[in-house]
Amino acid sequence: MLPKVALLLFFVLPHAACTSAPAPAPMSQEEDATQFIRARCGATRYPDLCFTSLSLYAADVHRSPVRLACLASNVTLGHLLSLCSHVSALRKAGDGREAAALRDCTDTLGDAADQVERTTSELGRLQDPLERSEVAWRVSNAQTWMSAALTNEDTCSDGFQDVGGGGTGAIEADVRRRVEKVKQYTSNALALVNSLVDRR
Repeated sequence: MLPKVALLLFFVLPHAACTSAPAPAPMSQEEDATQFIRARCGATRYPDLCFTSLSLYAADVHRSPVRLACLASNVTLGHLLSLCSHVSALRKAGDGREAAALRDCTDTLGDAADQVERTTSELGRLQDPLERSEVAWRVSNAQTWMSAALTNEDTCSDGFQDVGGGGTGAIEADVRRRVEKVKQYTSNALALVNSLVDRR
C-alpha cells in the first residue's frame, strides 16, 4: 500500500504537468527590433554604447542587419562631424606645435568623416535587389572605408605625441578624450559592417 504522500503526488503531479502555461503576450515590432539590436550589439567591442546609441531608432531597423549597420555608420558620422567642428574651433586657441597638431587633426578627421559618409552611402545601396557578387563588393567597400576612418582617428591622436605636453595639456587632453569616444562609435559600426559578410 502506497503512503499517503505518494498517493497525493500520484494524483496531483500529472494534473500539474498537463496544465499549460499562459501564452506570453506578443511583442510589438519595436520591442522585437530592440531585442534584435541588443543581440547584434553583443558582438561589438562596446555593446552598451552600441545599444544605447542605436536602440532609439528600433522602429527603423525592422530586424535588418543592413539597416542596423547603415544606422550605426550614420550615427558615427554625426559624432565625427561634431568632433571636426570642435577641433577646428580649438585651432584658434592653440599655438606652435599644438596648433599644427590641431590643424592636422582637423584634416584627418575630415578624411574620416568622408570615409564614413561613403560607407553610409554604400550600405544604403544594399537595400536594392542586387546580385550576390555586387553585395560582396559593396560590403567590402564599406569595410575598407570604415577601417580607414578608424585609422585616421588614430592618426589625429598620434599627432599630439610631438607637441611636448605629454598628454597633460588641456586642449590635447580634451581632443584625445573626444577622439577616443568617437573611435568607439566607429569600432562598433565597423563590427556591424563586418557582420554582414557572414550573413550575405
